[in-house]
Amino acid sequence: MGPVPGKLIDLLVIGGGINGAGIARDAAGRGLAVTLVEMDDLASATSSWSSKLIHGGLRYLEQFEFGLVREALQEREVLLRLAPHIIRPLLFVLPHDRSMRPAWMIRSGLWLYDRLGGRISLPRSKAVAFPHLEFSAGLKGDIRSGFVYSDCRVDDSRLTVINAMGAREKDAVIHTRTRFEGARRVDGAWQATVTGPGGTRTLHAKALVNAAGPWVADVLGSVTGARTTGRVRLVKGSHIIVPKVHSQGHAYILQNVDKRVVFVIPYEGRFSLIGTTDIAVESVGEAAAISASETEYLLAAANRFLARPIAATDVVSSYAGVRPLYDDGSDNPSEVTRDYVLEVDHEARQAPLLSVFGGKITTYRRLAEEAMDKLAPFFPGLAGRWTHGQALPGGAVAHFNAFRDEMHALYATLGRELVEGVVRRHGSRAPAVLGHATGIGSLGRHFGAGLTEREVEYLRAEEWAVTADDILWRRTKCGLHMTGDERRALAAHLGSL
Repeated sequence: MGPVPGKLIDLLVIGGGINGAGIARDAAGRGLAVTLVEMDDLASATSSWSSKLIHGGLRYLEQFEFGLVREALQEREVLLRLAPHIIRPLLFVLPHDRSMRPAWMIRSGLWLYDRLGGRISLPRSKAVAFPHLEFSAGLKGDIRSGFVYSDCRVDDSRLTVINAMGAREKDAVIHTRTRFEGARRVDGAWQATVTGPGGTRTLHAKALVNAAGPWVADVLGSVTGARTTGRVRLVKGSHIIVPKVHSQGHAYILQNVDKRVVFVIPYEGRFSLIGTTDIAVESVGEAAAISASETEYLLAAANRFLARPIAATDVVSSYAGVRPLYDDGSDNPSEVTRDYVLEVDHEARQAPLLSVFGGKITTYRRLAEEAMDKLAPFFPGLAGRWTHGQALPGGAVAHFNAFRDEMHALYATLGRELVEGVVRRHGSRAPAVLGHATGIGSLGRHFGAGLTEREVEYLRAEEWAVTADDILWRRTKCGLHMTGDERRALAAHLGSL
């Protein structure tokens, strides 16, 4: 049920990526009447194209981004607590040789990384000598030393979806497949036009939030009288997925010859995720797919260190997208700041337009808080900050591993792989998906990779899933484990409904 036509809502959020969903949840929890519109699916752009990490950004220390790193490290602790089902600790190994940054420099950087964010729950960094039974797994034998430190992995698209769910549970209205067409100020408020499944309609709002990511400048161009300029820099980042390169559970952070770093991250059990590239582009269309040269770049970066080389024929999947960074004037795409900038444009202290430039998934919650701080003067009596203390949907478990074991025991007849997938996706809400199932047959059709008809219906009813891609690649990652026939069977099933 959407807002009543002609009714004045408090906040219209444009963009269903992590920043838009985070702002919608924060604002709704403060008591505002919020509507969010997204032209495609939630997390269908930048928020599903990331390296899938919640991290402080070790490499940003070299760029003297101490404030950004401190905030990100602090947020890493908060998000671990709020969403333990989709955010998990991960050890990173940094192999070292003489061609790289001096060992003393790396050791100093890691010492700072361990302490800059204050008290942490993850293991501190340490130096290791190779060969090492665990930490040198898969590496060339001539690499004699390295460093180990901690960060976290995340299911980025699910983080976006559960923020949208959290917003809806605070009475926000979420419209996917709804395009923002334009807006203008009328009598101290915004009159906005949107087009969705029900046709074109007009919404009236006291404030607008432009969280359109790569399209932030396009939105500004369709807002009559907007005085904010679209200072955004589009940087393409691509990733490849290959069969896992070693048997252990840690990731690698590899220093490349061009001084960039490339991650090799355990992914979906059977695979390794390798990325990312940094290439300046002029439009989202230029970043539709990984290029052959990018694939070669990532393979070469990994093969400098791996004992068993990987080739283009080993790539089982890939994805590419753009990061909408704030344009700080840097010539090198890798050195453009990952910090965010929020700009507010208003008319006589009415009808504010807040635009979001840049940011990274790790700091989305803090970005949302700051956005609401900037909008607070336009909403007298607005409630204070709250999102740091309330678990995200699915995260309300005291000890996640104990909860997971409890679910495996409760649903033992369903098979370990199926239950593990559901628990990792839905956390404490797994029973809402599995219900009183006593066997896999009671979950309806099994499409493969632990994806059942029961979960598909849950994703459609509760998580705005419409297409097969919504389900296979954003709500779940089952598409990576399924055959082409299995994926097509799901698409046919959805088309027949």
